[in-house]
Amino acid sequence: MSLPVSTGPVRIVRHPGRVVELRLEDPGRGNALDLRTAEALRDSALEVAADPGGAVLLRAAGGSFCVGGDVRAFAGRGAETSTYVHAVASAAHAAIQALHDLPVPLVTAVRGAAAGGGIGLALVGDIVLASRSARFRLAYTAIGLTPDCGASWFLPRLVGSRRAADLILTNRVLTGDDAERWGLVSRSVDDGELDGAAHRAAVDLAAGAGAALRAAKGLLRGTGAGEELRRHLAEEARLIAALADGREAQDLMASFLAAGRRPKAGDSRSEAGEPESVS
Repeated sequence: MSLPVSTGPVRIVRHPGRVVELRLEDPGRGNALDLRTAEALRDSALEVAADPGGAVLLRAAGGSFCVGGDVRAFAGRGAETSTYVHAVASAAHAAIQALHDLPVPLVTAVRGAAAGGGIGLALVGDIVLASRSARFRLAYTAIGLTPDCGASWFLPRLVGSRRAADLILTNRVLTGDDAERWGLVSRSVDDGELDGAAHRAAVDLAAGAGAALRAAKGLLRGTGAGEELRRHLAEEARLIAALADGREAQDLMASFLAAGRRPKAGDSRSEAGEPESVS
């Protein structure tokens, strides 16, 4: 029997077989990251890290994995914008760091939109599965900001510097199949198979040779990778916060909101009321 042990925009569910699930549970907002959600994600990730079982599964409720930062929460704050954006980024980054440093395998399941900060959250997994309908888009430069949540750290390591620059600078959209070909995800699966495939992968890993899997993951991560990521996340948070106060970013955010456009992956709006996203 699966046991939910927390509620709110992020939930922890402990499944049989020593699988611990971290689930984004704010589908009406596309699992967007405002300060409340980012802090809940941080607190939940740290709780999971303290008792990760044999494998961790990261997924999201609803039609989108995570549309990124909530532009409505960022815009219109005037002189407080930088402070607020830095707080959101720092909380989300603490979650990314905790997930990256997990000693056990982490499986991530990505459905629908993964944009901005949702990209980094998706890519932190060791095994990343995506639905064929998934849409990956960075979207930061569209509103005058820079990447956060480790996107600018993970992408060059996964796809190389040229493709990482293409994704970050042009906001190119990748489908789930594209993401597999480019190396962002381990594999893409039919939409209806995503949850089952991700859960089976986590169950199989949790049932595996735990000591060997932990040691192998340590080798793959490399010595000092955690500290390198920590420093990079701090710089990402500094830059995005500094830019958020600038006139260019303020004007672009206001323009997106006024036009009702959403700088997220793809053109579909799978959930009514989903907020504009940025990071």
